[in-house]
Amino acid sequence: MRKLLLLTTVLLVGLVFIGRLFYLQVYGGYDYDVYEDNAIRKVYNYPKRGYVYDRNGKLLVANQPSYDVMVIPREVKPMDSLEINEFCQLLKITREDYDKKLERATNYSPRLSSPFVSQLSKSDYAVLQEKMRKYEGFYIQKRSLRSYQTTIGANVLGDIGEVNRGIISKQPYYRLGDLIGKQGIEQTYEKTLRGVKGIKFIQKDRFNKDIEPFKEGKLDTLPVPGKDITITIDAKLQAYGELLMTNKRGGIIAIEPSSGEILAMISGPSYNPNLLVGRDRSKNFSKLYNDSIAKPLFDRGLQAMYPPGSPFKTLNALVALQEGVVTEDERFSCSLGYRYGNRKMGCHAHRSPVNMNTGVSQSCNAYFANVYRRIIDKYDSPAEGMDNWNKHIKSFGLGNYLNNDLSVGQPGKVPSAETYDRGYGKNRWYTTFTISNAIGQGEVLATPIQLANMAAAIGNRGYYYTPHIIKNIEGEIIPLKFTTPKRTTIDNEHFEPVVQGMFDVYNKGTAEMLRVKGIDICGKTGTAENFAIIDSVKTQLTDHSIFVAFAPKDNPKIAIAVFVENGYFGSRFAGRMASLMIEYYIRGEITRKDMESFVLRYSLEHEYQKPFSGEPFGINRQTSLEAISEEEYQKLMRLKAEIPKL
Repeated sequence: MRKLLLLTTVLLVGLVFIGRLFYLQVYGGYDYDVYEDNAIRKVYNYPKRGYVYDRNGKLLVANQPSYDVMVIPREVKPMDSLEINEFCQLLKITREDYDKKLERATNYSPRLSSPFVSQLSKSDYAVLQEKMRKYEGFYIQKRSLRSYQTTIGANVLGDIGEVNRGIISKQPYYRLGDLIGKQGIEQTYEKTLRGVKGIKFIQKDRFNKDIEPFKEGKLDTLPVPGKDITITIDAKLQAYGELLMTNKRGGIIAIEPSSGEILAMISGPSYNPNLLVGRDRSKNFSKLYNDSIAKPLFDRGLQAMYPPGSPFKTLNALVALQEGVVTEDERFSCSLGYRYGNRKMGCHAHRSPVNMNTGVSQSCNAYFANVYRRIIDKYDSPAEGMDNWNKHIKSFGLGNYLNNDLSVGQPGKVPSAETYDRGYGKNRWYTTFTISNAIGQGEVLATPIQLANMAAAIGNRGYYYTPHIIKNIEGEIIPLKFTTPKRTTIDNEHFEPVVQGMFDVYNKGTAEMLRVKGIDICGKTGTAENFAIIDSVKTQLTDHSIFVAFAPKDNPKIAIAVFVENGYFGSRFAGRMASLMIEYYIRGEITRKDMESFVLRYSLEHEYQKPFSGEPFGINRQTSLEAISEEEYQKLMRLKAEIPKL
């Protein structure tokens, strides 16, 4: 019995070994991964990143050669202090940097290559390449860096930077040292622009020396270049808008209403995109990022949520007509404002009573308070009226991200019944609690791109295309969502009275002094209250200057929204800037030199310092004008003279 048990045990063990060997020989080969084989060195060949052009074919972003010093830690030959110091001098780093970089590379992987010093210049590479043979374990890898052929559009173009471990863990395509789009179109269209890396597999011997291509190079792949793209931005208009925003903070968005293509996307203050290229990228990015006052990396055109102010009145007029609660000829009285209970919503002096045309052109608060109350009170409860109003407003693209192709954004805010239920309790609030919505204050918030899209929808008499920045991708078709119109909830016939009112803003209203001869512009001025917490106290600062417009009146070519922080009333800065940009886009030149001179000569930087300096904000929060020097002004005019060369 014992002999039989021993024989059985031997046979079973033998069968297990045979089975395991059979599995490893026949099936185990499928698990072989050349990328995990330590005896194979992987050499990546990086593709050309796609170029970026503006809508008129102007090259905005190209490439330039760059060189990375790579390291394989376990292959690094021990060096004495003199050798290390010499190597550090060649790389322009300190001994401390050397130790930290080598430790980081070792922690990543002793056997895999990783970047040691990135983005050497041509001159540094030329000096270093002759001596690299002395430093075993180090080698130079060539790749491309971005070369921005312009100084404008930093927020539009974005930049590229090294991937971190978080990105690598989510996207296995990347490895330590790879570059990826970080902002702007570089981020949005990363997969299109980057192409696909090529790779060579090289067999190593037992001494870790390269001997020959693995499997005669059959597994090697060539790089696939990134695709060139054309964006919708007009470089000249973008440059002119950035010039107008000098010494100011705010956002400007210009859209082509017939397509939804973004013509200009300005955020002020801006910066030169070339600052985020090369070995100084990290230092420059930190400087921009840590500027918590001016916030140059904060895209105000897409991310800043402001009270929309009086331009929002145009939507309330359209909703009122759609709901049938008012006619365009019906009049309301205005005695320097609108009284409700023991409170009053103030208004500036103008003739009374007021119909819709005058309400829009003169921006009458009392008129729109009456109109808004009728919209909400039409229904059995304020909650039902509010939700119906919310539906109409959101149909213009407010209160959501617009589903565009931009790398950042904010949804804004359009209040609903739930908003007030949370604040006051269900069925415990009334229309007058929300009356500020009538004039674009209160709980309503919008971004400049949302208001530009709103203007485009009004100019189109009831529809808009999703705002987007891509015009053409080499060999591809633009997504259908950018070419399919979206209709608002307002019938076409209700737009003409509002459009005429916006036209009369220029003819006899609050923007009469901003007229541009020969161009029929429809616009709406706005002044929005501005608050900040200073020393734990909510303080009212100088109002924001707002303006929306489209032109020409029929079949508009451009719609625009301008926000100028602390700019006071709408026609002071925002209105001038909008009119100038419209004329520049349509005519290619400026006839209103007086408006241009005003915008360029006066700075608002002193206004932005007041919360920190303690200087008072002036009577009724009115912006005090402060002119720049003649030398600074002439410099701006020289920059303007360069724009046609773009």
